[in-house]
Amino acid sequence: MLGHAEWDVTLPAPPLDPPPGLVLHAAAWTDVDGAEDDPQEAAAVNVGGTHNVAELGVPLVYYSTDYVFDGRKREPYVESDAPNPLSAYGRTKSYGEGAAGEQAWVVRSSGLFAPTGVNFVTTMLRLGRERDEVAVVDDQRTSPTYVGHLAAATRELLELPFGVWHVAAEGDCTWAEFAEGVFEEAGMDTRVRRISSDELGRPAQRPAYSVLRSEKGAPRLPHWREGLRAGLASSLEREG
Repeated sequence: MLGHAEWDVTLPAPPLDPPPGLVLHAAAWTDVDGAEDDPQEAAAVNVGGTHNVAELGVPLVYYSTDYVFDGRKREPYVESDAPNPLSAYGRTKSYGEGAAGEQAWVVRSSGLFAPTGVNFVTTMLRLGRERDEVAVVDDQRTSPTYVGHLAAATRELLELPFGVWHVAAEGDCTWAEFAEGVFEEAGMDTRVRRISSDELGRPAQRPAYSVLRSEKGAPRLPHWREGLRAGLASSLEREG
């Protein structure tokens, strides 16, 4: 596995020995609000970086996002729905899908979380230890997806044809409902105060509804609650 120190994807690939037969392209600019302030740098990573990976000339998995959609739909988005991103981040990820080329599995997922790093679950756990109440938006609905389940599904996806695939957790919820689930599963008494996106006032607009489902037979993932339990269990194992 190559990290940023070994390959800044905004630059051409370094010499790779042995050459890869497959690339899992997970490098990305993921700061949704920061992309509004620096769309060119976000594009350099998400579009230019994907082009550099595709230049290796081998099959690749490009991880994309539900933020390529505008959220106006009120039923799950499927692979044939046309992207219409609302934010600079969403636009760069959509353009990155094109830059991945024809030898690519474009994997759109949503609300990714893991036991480590900065993500919604680790942030809620940190805030829950610091506060009695946390304000969370209740007007954006998605399907939070555990990266462990997405990784397992990626193995299955490699047996399917190149193209766009929607791979996200079963079920859906608002971010406020997800936060309540985090505190409940973690045994924390932290309250969730439900607020609107306007109250939160973030620079980048998010889709109000971005639930993803597959019309093409993509691997199905467990419910987001199961993913949350698996992620929290993994976190406890790491702690001791």
